[in-house]
Amino acid sequence: MALYTKENALDYHAKPRPGKIEVLPTKPCDNQKDLSMAYSPGVAEACLAIKADESLVDVYTGRGNLVAVVSNGTAVLGLGNIGPKAGKPVMEGKGILFKMFADIDVFDINLAETDPDKIVAIVKALEPTFGAINLEDIKAPECFYIEETLKKEMGIPVFHDDQHGTAVISAAALINACEITKRNISDCKVVVSGAGAAATACTNLYISLGVKVSNVYMFDTKGLIHKGRTDLNKYKAAFAQEKDCSFKEAMTGADVFLGLSVAGLVTKDIVKSMAKDPILFAMANPEPEISYADAKEASPNCIMGTGRSDYPNQINNVSGFPFLFRGALDVGAKEINEAMKIAAAKSLAALAKEPVPEEVSKAYGGEKFSFGIDYVIPKPLDPRILVWETPAVAQAAMDSGIARKPIKDMQAYKESLVKRVQKCRERADSLYKSYL
Repeated sequence: MALYTKENALDYHAKPRPGKIEVLPTKPCDNQKDLSMAYSPGVAEACLAIKADESLVDVYTGRGNLVAVVSNGTAVLGLGNIGPKAGKPVMEGKGILFKMFADIDVFDINLAETDPDKIVAIVKALEPTFGAINLEDIKAPECFYIEETLKKEMGIPVFHDDQHGTAVISAAALINACEITKRNISDCKVVVSGAGAAATACTNLYISLGVKVSNVYMFDTKGLIHKGRTDLNKYKAAFAQEKDCSFKEAMTGADVFLGLSVAGLVTKDIVKSMAKDPILFAMANPEPEISYADAKEASPNCIMGTGRSDYPNQINNVSGFPFLFRGALDVGAKEINEAMKIAAAKSLAALAKEPVPEEVSKAYGGEKFSFGIDYVIPKPLDPRILVWETPAVAQAAMDSGIARKPIKDMQAYKESLVKRVQKCRERADSLYKSYL
């Protein structure tokens, strides 16, 4: 049963005020003194302090808690190249998730530009305004080049969530799925359907966790990526197999299927041909490469994950990006590196083994959850993710030497996170009620 109708969704975006985010003041501006400090002449004191020491920009402005969600609308969800205006509701959606899950402020920047070098120049010029950049819904392979270049040329975190958000959550699921099925991740044969941003990043993170490149069989729209092809860019060539084979041949005996492609690609017979108790992450949107029911009929003990909330093991980016950015911003990280992504994945994997509190069960209609084949990753609405993942990311940034503002008391930091997000949600609820 659908949770909403088309009319519900449109009304949600249009009423009681168009859009999902707005800018609100954090200081009073009620009298002459307030006005003189907020703007002229008192604002000059903050300006001069920052001019003398630019690191103070995060003390006297909101830059240190402000993220740009940047998109050109060329690869929006499952909708494709719909353009920057049609993609704006998604970018505002990222803004509300950043705020409600991690109290991070967002300006969404929707660019009428497809030239990757021009996008790089535009985003690079935004560095004085933002504490971090979240690239979103930019098509491959341009997105790889844009992120790579910006990470080299900017001194703040640049993170393409379509790539790394999915990678972190699915990597957490893979860690636990391998444990449950008694697999050694280094021995897993992994078949990947799709060679875009998310598929590439997922595969790279799996390799960082121990998957061998020689055990990866990646397929794009033209078939297996192999060394006999002459049409491969450098990102695809990194996964090239020695010899060609069909999708069905590759799936025979495979331990893991990662799907970020098209619905209906995987049949029950193909699942039956895989290794015992296979792991399937079928994340085509909105319909997966194989349905949960068909996968379970073919292999009752398989571990199945999708991007959908109505199936177990939902691989949802909201379990990743708000907390990655929160941790990165709070320690003044120069980037979000591989160590931070691995720390995020491992923290989520560990949390899934903990007893699930009643409040999480209530958020999902009273359903009970416990670690096992149908619960290998925490539910996206589990509030404990904030205090498991965020500190793990912050610690990884400190351990890898990229933190400008190390946290001295991690327990106090965890407690502050809970209070901060709770107050943020209370403000949001109060504001919404004021509009009604």
